[in-house]
Amino acid sequence: MKSKAITGKQGIGTEVKDTTYVEAAGWGKYRWWRYVLGLMIILFAWMIAANFASAIVALAIGGQEGAAAFSRLDYAAFGPIWGFVVVMAGFPVFLAGILIVITLIHQRHPHTLVTAREKISWHRVSHGFVAGFVPWVLLGGLGQYLLYPDTFSFNSDLKTFALFVPLALVVTAIQTTTEELFFRGYIVQGASLIWSNRMFLAIVSAVIFTLPHATNPESQEGGWIGMFLGYFVGTGLLYAIVSLIDGNTELAIGAHFANNIAYFLLFNWSGSFFAAPALFSISEYHARFYDIISLVLIPVFLAIAYKVFKRDEASEPVSQSERIGHR
Repeated sequence: MKSKAITGKQGIGTEVKDTTYVEAAGWGKYRWWRYVLGLMIILFAWMIAANFASAIVALAIGGQEGAAAFSRLDYAAFGPIWGFVVVMAGFPVFLAGILIVITLIHQRHPHTLVTAREKISWHRVSHGFVAGFVPWVLLGGLGQYLLYPDTFSFNSDLKTFALFVPLALVVTAIQTTTEELFFRGYIVQGASLIWSNRMFLAIVSAVIFTLPHATNPESQEGGWIGMFLGYFVGTGLLYAIVSLIDGNTELAIGAHFANNIAYFLLFNWSGSFFAAPALFSISEYHARFYDIISLVLIPVFLAIAYKVFKRDEASEPVSQSERIGHR
């Protein structure tokens, strides 16, 4: 699988070709030990410091009872809004770890985890959002309602929902962008130093993305088939492939945000790791239905992303000083 490259002009008469975000792995300082050290720092920020941050927030909200509820993963004890805050409190710490590593260890700009261009294309991010949001709502949400209407219930607490919406938009954007910077950005770039084969990079990213999601209630309900189709193929592999095709992670950032925000605000399964105050609550998770939907959504997403929308024209790559590698 060949990644589409970005072609641009840098300076007068100087053409820069075949520049993708994957190649930013060799910009700044990039010796292998820097990626190993960077990965250790990011994992510490994600697995340890982020959990500590969530525990501190739980303690601040609920005192000793809040700390006890957090230790047993009882987020419902905090209520629908504060529970969401506790769940998501660690992601800014996770993000900080990524930014520290890319800035200090690799000494390059954080946006090189997204694109090799001078600026991030927010148009392309919005394309990813539409391509992810529309089919998910129509096929996943409306489709389940038509097949299993008895499992749907409307959230009549519109006041709580109204308060939750702005919080969910901001916090979910941080969460999904952080995950994309790590799984489709840093992991892919680091793995490219081992082997630049595109399929290898996509599989490595998808496997590492799937592992931490294996404990989600949806994975437990769907078994290994649901985990493979939903997380490995339908999300991890798909987002990695479109990032490698585009030469940037903009589509994936938009699509990931669309998927999660639809889940938090529109259709939330009551048995999920966090019962959000969405407009509709789904009482029963139909695993095989979502397995089929995961496969159907892939060609629909690709059709919208590449047929309905057009890829951005090539723009200026990052400056030459940004690209100089010092190992």
